[in-house]
Amino acid sequence: MALAPGGGPCYRAGTVELGPFREIDMRISANLGFLYGALPQIERIAAAARDGFDAVEFHCPYEVPAADLAAALAQAGLPGLGINTRPGDAAAGEFGLGAVPGRETEADAYLDEALDYAAAAGIRNIHVMAGKASGAAAERSFVRHLSRGAARAENLGITLLIEPLNSVDVPGYFLTGTDHARRIVEQVGRSALRIMYDLYHMQIMQGNNINRIRALGPLIGHLQIAAVPGRAEPDRGELAMGRVLRDCGYTGFVGAEYRPTIPPGEWLSRFRERLEH
Repeated sequence: MALAPGGGPCYRAGTVELGPFREIDMRISANLGFLYGALPQIERIAAAARDGFDAVEFHCPYEVPAADLAAALAQAGLPGLGINTRPGDAAAGEFGLGAVPGRETEADAYLDEALDYAAAAGIRNIHVMAGKASGAAAERSFVRHLSRGAARAENLGITLLIEPLNSVDVPGYFLTGTDHARRIVEQVGRSALRIMYDLYHMQIMQGNNINRIRALGPLIGHLQIAAVPGRAEPDRGELAMGRVLRDCGYTGFVGAEYRPTIPPGEWLSRFRERLEH
């Protein structure tokens, strides 16, 4: 996440029409949960560096010792932007535990593990997976969980992220819109908690992305992109991705979290060339 002098995510002020995208100094992060999947986790970092990505982010790299991940990042010269908390029993359909009533002990343990791992590996952000739940009890559980974790994250210099997901891909997920995410962040009231805005998920659920990102401003800690529909390369589909990224005001790292149909380096070169014209 790009930081302004005061420590928060970087945004441009105002809503005037902006100039060419290349003036924004866009930095693109390879999401290694989706990209370079044929390689072992540790080798994906070097592959992303060779292809010209500016950073990397992960889903759940816990099988790699944190010290080894830190060494690979240092050797590649790339920052590690994020990891997820464990999803729980993925085979049973679980998608996180943070907002699931009755699973508080497991959820806290997963977040503690993620904080320890991120601190040791030099990872900047943790996506706290909410899980499949609904209602007031779930919201209370999530706020309690995030409040506890954010207090510790602040001491470690790590940011926690919550991400609204679309209800087509993840039916029953607790968090599906940015208004709800904003309410959660404001209830917790900690500088170490921000929103991860995924244009793929939010185009499906809400649309109006430029105005929504502008309105959220510094509450957004990270932004991710993929094509809608299909979640393929982000320069495909119904979104004018270049215009959205140019005009929304966000200037931090952009996470490329998509399902590749061509080599990632080939897409990255094509994407950057198109954005500059």
